[in-house]
Amino acid sequence: MSVQLNHTIVHSLDKRESAEFLAHILGLEVGAEWGPFIPVSTGNDVTLDFATAPAGSIAVQHYAFLVSEEEFDVSFEKIRSAGIPYFADPYMKHPGEINHNDGGRGLYFRDPSGHGMEIITRPYGYTENAG
Repeated sequence: MSVQLNHTIVHSLDKRESAEFLAHILGLEVGAEWGPFIPVSTGNDVTLDFATAPAGSIAVQHYAFLVSEEEFDVSFEKIRSAGIPYFADPYMKHPGEINHNDGGRGLYFRDPSGHGMEIITRPYGYTENAG
């Protein structure tokens, strides 16, 4: 068996709000609460287990999601419709823009707890010949 990421814990100000926010943007399902966690599973079977934590103890993290062109369009429309600020870059110096890195499209936005979320349509380093 090859090594695979199975799950990660996402510390949040409000686990329900953060799980539902991300699931809505990405078109994913929120799973049943399990102990202190609310899970959101991605298409490659990685689970993000949202857990409520005190504000001062949350270290802001970055989560990047590879999506199809169609999924990008749907997620991007949800972000714009909700008035969520988005950026072409991780330093958030290019507001209201998307990027076209590696021949795809991508953008960055914050979740309710301040984590940096990213959606991309091509993996980093993607080329037509290697992809």
